Amino acid sequence: MTDIAITLTVNGVVRRLRVPGRRLLSDCLRHDLGLTGTHVGCEHGVCGCCTVLLDGEPVRSCLMFAATADGHDVTTVEGLAAPGGGLSPVQRAFAECHGLQCGFCTPGFLCTVTALLRDNPAPTEEEVLEGVSGNLCRCTGYQNIVKSVHRAAEIIAEES
Repeated sequence: MTDIAITLTVNGVVRRLRVPGRRLLSDCLRHDLGLTGTHVGCEHGVCGCCTVLLDGEPVRSCLMFAATADGHDVTTVEGLAAPGGGLSPVQRAFAECHGLQCGFCTPGFLCTVTALLRDNPAPTEEEVLEGVSGNLCRCTGYQNIVKSVHRAAEIIAEES
């Protein structure tokens, strides 16, 4: 199989590479670009661990061919940091509210919640539950994840 030349803007950096046509975006990010923050859990798009932002929208990188992302902006958990390299409000809230335990699902939650709060800066409890419903966590029981989302919304509002 012939490799395909693609250009991705990943976390603000233009990356040009050649990938096999069947290379998944998750594998491209992890293996070709060394961005191992994107986790691969179920490999069926169910768990949400591999969620990244494609042109700002959450997508399952384990369901998408890297070639499909050609010409697009990809933001991984490594790219969520605040200007200057500090933690983003969402990352700070997850740490403050203990919204993570083992951490395996955390990158997917952080990307999902970043997009959720961009689109809905003051979500209700029901909107938060709906917003994170596509991400699975086996450790936290979700209470602290929901608290983290609300706290992140507060931090964002305070800093605006």
